[in-house]
Amino acid sequence: MTYQGILSKMPTEFGKPIRYYLVFEDSFLNLNQMLGKEMEIHFEGYQCLNCGKKKKIYRQGHCYDCFYASPSVGDWIMKPELSTAHLGIADRDLEYESKVQLQPHLVYLASSSEVKVGVTRKTQMPTRWIDQGAEQAIAILEVPNRYLAGITEVSLKNHFSDKTNWRKMLTNDIILADLADHRLKLQNLLPAEVQEFFVADKVDLYELHYPVLEYPKKVSSLNLDNTPHHKGRLMGIKGQYLIFEDGTVFNVRAYEGYAVRIEL
Repeated sequence: MTYQGILSKMPTEFGKPIRYYLVFEDSFLNLNQMLGKEMEIHFEGYQCLNCGKKKKIYRQGHCYDCFYASPSVGDWIMKPELSTAHLGIADRDLEYESKVQLQPHLVYLASSSEVKVGVTRKTQMPTRWIDQGAEQAIAILEVPNRYLAGITEVSLKNHFSDKTNWRKMLTNDIILADLADHRLKLQNLLPAEVQEFFVADKVDLYELHYPVLEYPKKVSSLNLDNTPHHKGRLMGIKGQYLIFEDGTVFNVRAYEGYAVRIEL
């Protein structure tokens, strides 16, 4: 059976285990059903997710021109503390930025390789934690806009990592900590602007279960530009990665905008 289309971030459904899908224009693939089976990935070209032109992907599924023009990939996406919509100041498109930035955001702790701090829109919970391969996650506080979440994250980066070690995450070399205890101890580290949003009462701890038959001892990342064809037995899915029996891992999100053919 053959599936063809443009790669985009895998949609997920929260469950035990989490359910993963590859969605193309005219079809979709339930990846959980592929566990333990062989699949082939063939790279066939590019298509920008923003303009739709068959131009080489530069970053985040966008061609070079769109990456530096589209409001959906402004610097404030990766650095929430740069958000300015709450001041009525545009980066690229104030209408778009207001819709995204001026809504409830969570600052959270997660165990994905070690304990890390992060930011997500409230509507993206628990999707954000799934996408980074977190085993556990807990919200620190909820704030009304992205800027406040960003300055909170910056203040906590001195005490927690803001990055996931993808190799440790994919080999299941995880440090599980008492996130609820960490949360209670960090109140005095929060900026004055967000102290009012911190509630000490018990907050739900999320535990995430991934569809993985076997974790590899070592991993190597598949680069479609250098290796346009890969065939292997799918042993698991975690974060936005496909994990193959030979230790090859494929970051689907990193190849958004790539046209592929998948044969089962």
